Amino acid sequence: MKIERLKIEGLKLENHGVAVLALQGDFEAHRRKLGRMEIESFEARRPEEIAEAAGLVIPGGESTTLWKFFEAAPWEEAIHRFAESGRPVLGTCAGAIVLARDVTNPAGRGFDLIDISVERNAYGRQADSFVGTAEAPALGGEIPAVFIRAPRIRRVGESVKILAARGGEPVLVRQGNVVAATFHPELTDDDRVHRLCFEGAGRRRKSA
Repeated sequence: MKIERLKIEGLKLENHGVAVLALQGDFEAHRRKLGRMEIESFEARRPEEIAEAAGLVIPGGESTTLWKFFEAAPWEEAIHRFAESGRPVLGTCAGAIVLARDVTNPAGRGFDLIDISVERNAYGRQADSFVGTAEAPALGGEIPAVFIRAPRIRRVGESVKILAARGGEPVLVRQGNVVAATFHPELTDDDRVHRLCFEGAGRRRKSA
């Protein structure tokens, strides 16, 4: 599978920091990652809280649980409006499932914000989780990748760029301002995925 190279560019915005959905999952790991990059972030627990954010992270966790939260409040409308504004959106693991057009195992739906089809839990059970690497020429070379009950991208639309692959399968993709990763970049020391999405998109934290 051909890996398409993409220049890393930051989106410069006047903003209120990057919103990290804090409904479930390890959202704190994303905040720690952004903090080490000196990018402001905050936890978002209500749809209206993301309206003025500079960027948005939809973290991993359990996608079916996420949908229960989404159905209880107008999250879908808020996230669609956010993505349509051109501000950066990153979905990791379950977040990638949420962003997808098509979902299988079992069949479901995503927000259709990136033209991919994903299969839930495609690597197996929790015990089958693993730490590996992915080929990412778009990010300057090989990157570490943590896969925890990870989905697999089974189809990529024509307008979707493949930024990283493992064993010939895409694991990091981008369509416009929306990025989906089937792994957990927040659990490694490498910040290139977050930098790709949010460089310049959050107020710089002030040093003490």
